[in-house]
Amino acid sequence: MKRLILPLIAVVAMAFTTNVYAQKNPMVGGAEMYPAKDIVDNAVNSKDHTTLVAAVKAAGLVETLKGKGPFTVFAPTNAAFDKLPAGTVETLVKPENKATLTKILTYHVVAGKMDAKTIAKAIKDGNGKAELTTVSGGKLWAAMEGDKLVLTDEKGGTAAVTIANVMQKNGVIHVIDTVLMPN
Repeated sequence: MKRLILPLIAVVAMAFTTNVYAQKNPMVGGAEMYPAKDIVDNAVNSKDHTTLVAAVKAAGLVETLKGKGPFTVFAPTNAAFDKLPAGTVETLVKPENKATLTKILTYHVVAGKMDAKTIAKAIKDGNGKAELTTVSGGKLWAAMEGDKLVLTDEKGGTAAVTIANVMQKNGVIHVIDTVLMPN
């Protein structure tokens, strides 16, 4: 009997340990996001963020977003960029529009690492709304609409977080469904 119980305990212990430690990395744009990689190294693998990655490169922000941080990035998908008026993205990535593009992109970044729990606490502390200061110096307002975290930009536009808490070695990404616009 002892010979049977000890191997059984070992198998159960191994299964438990495997389940506890084999937590899956979140999938974004069909790619696994690894917490040991930086924001840029993960984003380049997401097929849903090719427009954002191209814009980050055009704005010269790659090295910044590969930096130590920490950063909280609200990352618009390709579909979010597609909601902009026709020709907007093509115009923004031109060298002569680098300053405007940089302002828009840095408006999607908040200094520090704000996971969903931290944002939810800020919303609670703010009686239903949290004001976030972006790296560009602008303001975003976070609130809950039902069970969705929604951001409001300075122009009154809104974006919903569709995937929260994508942890990076230099911060956190929250995927959003609309491009936010500063004043």
